[in-house]
Amino acid sequence: MTHVHPVRVYYEDTDLAGIVYYANYLKFIERGRSEWVRARGVDQTQVKADHGIVFAVRRVVADYLRPAVFDDLLEVTTELRELGGSRIELWQTVRRGEDTLFTAAVTLVCLGDNGRAARLPPQVRAALTG
Repeated sequence: MTHVHPVRVYYEDTDLAGIVYYANYLKFIERGRSEWVRARGVDQTQVKADHGIVFAVRRVVADYLRPAVFDDLLEVTTELRELGGSRIELWQTVRRGEDTLFTAAVTLVCLGDNGRAARLPPQVRAALTG
């Protein structure tokens, strides 16, 4: 299942050249991941309160393919690739219409209150895969 989240490029997202500053793509895909989790029925604040677990980015492998510019309407897509005991592998893209501008393979880990990897609670696992 692919989740799609719209993002509008604002002036504040661009650099001196008038294109989206490279680090802002990471913000865009973060929003997409947050909305993907929410769309699956997972309340991250509640998961932290109930289980002491948070999701943290462990790795991002990104490709910047084409620039986005001010006022572009983009779509951030998020797909689950693999779910381990405490690891979540996602594939994310940023598109403008039919053009793919940015891709990223993202690895998340579940961390407990002690900062160490923790197993994904069964009900969260079911929501993310269901």
